[in-house]
Amino acid sequence: MNPKQRAAEAAIQYVRSGTAIGLGTGSTADYFLIALAAALKSGALKDVRGVPTSEQTFRRARELDIPTIELADVSEALDLTVDGADEVADNLDLIKGLGGALLREKIVAFASARMVVIADESKWVATLGRFPLPIEVMPFGLAATKRAVEVAVAAAGCPGRTALRQGKDGHAFVTDGGHWILDASLGRIIDAKLLANRLSAIPGVVEHGLFIGMAQAVILAGPAGARVVERS
Repeated sequence: MNPKQRAAEAAIQYVRSGTAIGLGTGSTADYFLIALAAALKSGALKDVRGVPTSEQTFRRARELDIPTIELADVSEALDLTVDGADEVADNLDLIKGLGGALLREKIVAFASARMVVIADESKWVATLGRFPLPIEVMPFGLAATKRAVEVAVAAAGCPGRTALRQGKDGHAFVTDGGHWILDASLGRIIDAKLLANRLSAIPGVVEHGLFIGMAQAVILAGPAGARVVERS
C-alpha cells in the first residue's frame, strides 16, 4: 500500500454515518473517494453525502456511486472535509491548489466543522514555500494584478517571480470558476498569515492557496505507517 492510500484509508475513521462531508480534489483525495465508496458499499458507513470540491471530483464520485449534494442544499455546516495538501507546515498551515481547485476547496473547507488533511510524509515542511503558491486571479486586468501580487509578496518578505499557469493545450489554465492561476515561486514564506492578508487585499485576486488555521488534523503516511498530527 502506498503512503497516499494509507493516509486516505486512515481518514475513514473520521467519517460518521448520516452526515454531509466535503470531498477533496487530487491524487490523494482520490484514494479517499475509493475508501469511502468501499465503506458505503460494505455498509460500514451509511447515508453519507459528499460535496465535491471540483468537477473532477464530482465525476469521480459519480463513477464510484458516492451520493453527492450541492453545498447550497446543505442547511448546516458540513460535518467534515477530507482533502489533500501540497505542503503542510508544523503549525498545520497549508499550501493547496496545484491541482487548480483551490477556490472551491477553500469554500467547502470553510463551510465545514472540521478539516482533515491526508498526505504522504514528503508534504511535511519546516516552512511553506518549497512549491509555487497558486493564486487564482481574474483574467481581466491580469498584468496589473500580477504586478500587485509581486509587490505584495515582496512586502511580505518573500519576493519571487510569478508565472501564468498554462494548460496542456498551451493556453492559460482555466479553473472550474472560469479564472486563471498565477504560480508564485517564493522559496520560503516567512509569515504566511501576513502574505495571505496582503494577497486577499488585491482586487484581482479571487483566492490564494494559503490555508491558514483551517486544518484540525493531518494524517501523514510513510513506509512505516501513518501518524496523526492535531492542532494544539
